Amino acid sequence: MAFFKNAKQPLGIFLYNIRLSTCSRHGYSTWATKGTSFAQSTDTKASKTAYLYWVSRRFNSQAASSAEQMSLIKQLRERTSAPIKDVKASLVDCNWDIEAAQKELRKRGKVLAMKKSSRTATEGLLALAQNEGKAAVIELNCETDFVARNEIFEYLALALAKKALFVQNSSQQIPGVFSFGPECLEDLKLNLDHPKISGETTIQNAVTEVAAMMGENIKLRRGVVMSTSSHGVVSAYLHRCPRPGLGRIAGILSLEVENEISQLDALQKVGSELAMHIVAAKPLFLTKEGVTSDVLNNEREILKSQAISTGKSLMAIEKMVDGRLRKYFEEVVFMEQKYFLNDSLSIKGLKRGYQKVETFKVSLALKLCTQ
Repeated sequence: MAFFKNAKQPLGIFLYNIRLSTCSRHGYSTWATKGTSFAQSTDTKASKTAYLYWVSRRFNSQAASSAEQMSLIKQLRERTSAPIKDVKASLVDCNWDIEAAQKELRKRGKVLAMKKSSRTATEGLLALAQNEGKAAVIELNCETDFVARNEIFEYLALALAKKALFVQNSSQQIPGVFSFGPECLEDLKLNLDHPKISGETTIQNAVTEVAAMMGENIKLRRGVVMSTSSHGVVSAYLHRCPRPGLGRIAGILSLEVENEISQLDALQKVGSELAMHIVAAKPLFLTKEGVTSDVLNNEREILKSQAISTGKSLMAIEKMVDGRLRKYFEEVVFMEQKYFLNDSLSIKGLKRGYQKVETFKVSLALKLCTQ
């Protein structure tokens, strides 16, 4: 009961009374017994006031220390974008030295990033970079959509696309287009200029650095570079675009004219519309001649089995198969598809009927999307 009674007193007075009772047990109490003089009473009040002042100073200094620690945590968090629990752990380990903690955090983050490299990364972005006569698209993956919307992740994706513009390979299977994997870029130098990630480093180290910041597996999956002759343009369209140069689906194609381009703006407009058509219509082949024999034979077998089930004559079955093959070409072959802005025209019809530019041809068409 005595404890609960004392608990109602202010903390400083409570601690002071405990201190006095402890001193009494050791025989040097400042409290007098019966007959306490006025002078002794005055000394006791002065001692009590001094002790309360000491307790107050002690608590105020601890509060100031906590505020300073919170400030350091906030600063390091802003510098690195690392998870707050990792930020605090690094500061504690480094005795609240922010510079040492930042170095320690980078080391620790890279180790964790390597451990997470086997985890599945199915989210991400496509990044597009273009210059005169060439376009590059890269796919950068992460684990969650939350990281895919992070501005550091977006900055890295755009930086990789710009670097991909300079990738060249003489052994291109299709003239004008080069598809590549991450190994083609990993060792290239990248000069980053971002408040939270800057300086010259390799692409592989930059990806690892951002993975350490985000706390997720981040990887460069693939890329493609498309170029055209001096008589053509490369056009691209990005769908689900969070900011210029980024998206989840991309359509890219090369347009060429027989003679020197006289109306470049008009040709670029056609290219932009056709790139948008690629995203909407999802073609698998550029022309009928480009459909592989395996795909064609497989589709013919499926259509023939469906026609036989109707019980019609062989001649009728052959006509049915041919008609359905034409329909199949209209669905998967770019030049045979109905133009998505005007379904009364095919892409071939658009090519013949577009009066604003000279006769053009589509050299290459490609659709990319994140996993």
